[in-house]
Amino acid sequence: MTKKEKAIDIVNMLEEIYPEVPIPLDHTDAYTLLIAVLLSAQCTDERVNKITPILFEKADNPFDMVKLTVEEIKGIIRPCGLSPMKSKAIWNLSQILLDKYNGEVPDSFEKLEELPGVGHKTASVVMSQAFGEPAFPVDTHIHRLMYRWGLSTGKNVTQTEKDAKRLFPKEKWNKLHLQIIYYGREYCPARGFVLEKCPITLKHGRKAFVNSLVKKS
Repeated sequence: MTKKEKAIDIVNMLEEIYPEVPIPLDHTDAYTLLIAVLLSAQCTDERVNKITPILFEKADNPFDMVKLTVEEIKGIIRPCGLSPMKSKAIWNLSQILLDKYNGEVPDSFEKLEELPGVGHKTASVVMSQAFGEPAFPVDTHIHRLMYRWGLSTGKNVTQTEKDAKRLFPKEKWNKLHLQIIYYGREYCPARGFVLEKCPITLKHGRKAFVNSLVKKS
């Protein structure tokens, strides 16, 4: 089976397991999604979803956000980690949105990635989930599983994204990256992984990886 054939089979398996996939981060528009994704760096979606209602009650748009001080923002988002850096990024990007984009989040990869605290992955999530543009954001789950399934070399997330875009149909990207994330959390975690509970790895996992697990058991 070629990598392309394997990828299509994985798409079909994921579609059976997750025919519907909700967006993990709670939000109401592109701005609140942007802030939520920024907060999710090195933080769980569950924790972000507990903090954003508190933040967004005070400021769910850039006009109100810049009325808060960086210290006020930092105090609210502290449980998400990296609060000194994230609070400055949130305030500064909000001011830039007011100065350059009339308070609107730009629907452009390039313009998003120019904002403080916004990298390629964050921009990809916003473009995909807020604007419906084809994108394939790669998080730790996707990076791990693309390697585990023999679809990528696993050298870095940039290469993993290129491999994913090459192997998977473009019209599937926006839903598929969420399906893989959910699958990784439920069936194929980094810790406590059980091969017998992971149907895709059982069928499509790298032979060396699967054999090493079998020998350990």
